[in-house]
Amino acid sequence: MIVVGGEALIDLVPVAEPPGALLPRPGGGPYNTALALGRLGADVAFCSRVSADGFGEGLLSGLRAAGVDLSLVQRGPEPTTLAVPSLAPDGSAAYGFYTEGTADRLFTLPPSLPPGVRALALGTCSLVLEPGASAYEALLRRESRRGLLTLLDPNIRPALIADPAAYRKRFLGWLPYVSVLKLSQEDADWLGGRVEDWLAAGPSAVVLTRGAAGLTVRTAEGARYGAAARPVVVADTIGAGDTVNAALLHRLVGGGAGPVDWPAVLAFAAHAAALTCSRAGAEPPYAAELGLSR
Repeated sequence: MIVVGGEALIDLVPVAEPPGALLPRPGGGPYNTALALGRLGADVAFCSRVSADGFGEGLLSGLRAAGVDLSLVQRGPEPTTLAVPSLAPDGSAAYGFYTEGTADRLFTLPPSLPPGVRALALGTCSLVLEPGASAYEALLRRESRRGLLTLLDPNIRPALIADPAAYRKRFLGWLPYVSVLKLSQEDADWLGGRVEDWLAAGPSAVVLTRGAAGLTVRTAEGARYGAAARPVVVADTIGAGDTVNAALLHRLVGGGAGPVDWPAVLAFAAHAAALTCSRAGAEPPYAAELGLSR
């Protein structure tokens, strides 16, 4: 089983008609990652705190339909976090957030994860907003020490980070507990570090997404691989990076004990992300669309 921890929220996505209208869509980097894994047929559980309001019920319904295990989901009466993406002409998105007093940031550390868990993925707002951020950080450290494969996607949202210097320092403190660091070129530029230094701190691999320029990976052994982006008519890029997370985890956890075939892993991730970019909102592909059997 793969456990994905972090926020579930509602993206209020701009639509063309009527002017100024916003369409509520399920979102949140970890939520999208769990949804994508479920659609790929992975054994996946979502670990979060979700509102009992109508938005929260809808979020869980979407995960349930994808076959995601919800036994680690905590519930609360507080409202669901809202995110308002603004879309650039190329389909890329910037975000504003409404997070005050919302349910997901009140996540508490579960006493244990289910038997058979092989990987844990964390990232995005959940590692910024307290007090939940400290609980997720404790989860990362505990499960890494237990030997789980851990994937971290910082998925930087500058509007939520009040003290960038403190966040960058905290990020470096996570790296000894991270197996795979996945981040966008924009994240890397904002963090201001070097891949070589991040690898030296602990991860076995750093995967960098570059939009239309594709994906690359560098490993702790010094290997480098890349995959081209698949040509696609882009509706928007919402959820594309989260789909990459899911594709990486699907292949890394399901690939057996041998060496990682990174070119094949990256090509699979590029294909999955392209399909997500071809549709509005975070709509990751199903297994059949990628030639997989569930």
